[in-house]
Amino acid sequence: MAYRNGNYSAFYVTEPFSESSLGAHATKDFIYYNMLRAWKASDSSFPFNDSHDKNYNVRDSSDWEMTLKPRIRERIRYSKNIILFLSSVTKSSRALREEIDYGINNQGLPVVVVYPEFGDKSDIINCHAETLRKQITDLWDNLPIFRDSKHAVPTMHIPYKKELIVRALNDTDFMVDYKNNPGNYFYKC
Repeated sequence: MAYRNGNYSAFYVTEPFSESSLGAHATKDFIYYNMLRAWKASDSSFPFNDSHDKNYNVRDSSDWEMTLKPRIRERIRYSKNIILFLSSVTKSSRALREEIDYGINNQGLPVVVVYPEFGDKSDIINCHAETLRKQITDLWDNLPIFRDSKHAVPTMHIPYKKELIVRALNDTDFMVDYKNNPGNYFYKC
């Protein structure tokens, strides 16, 4: 068993993707992932351990079956959870489907879903009924593999707020070795 100390970030980018291109930095979900990296760079205590730094970088021009897919799976095997950025621009790309399917259905990784278009807990949940809002559950249709698999692992739903991201990344209930029971979770208002 691999030592699982990484956070695997899953996010939509248009394909083919190259981090070095200017277009990549205009891809909204990629920008949110880069903010995690920036927070970590400016504060070493920020609890993000980027699984994408765990093995050799790859290019989208690499062969899918021989290079890309095996590298994705290797990074996921060294991860304790998945951080999924889910927004209105998220699409079900081949890479994102593989990341979610392998991470949840093969490795049993808990998922921390960050909704970058929402900034407050009350945007995510109905505070009185303590249920997820329809605008959130509708986003799951952007990524059917997530919608159809998330029942198998504990899944934390949070808005794009740094202090809640810190709280979720420090929460052992959302780490594979200590994970909570499968289901939907959120921080109450």
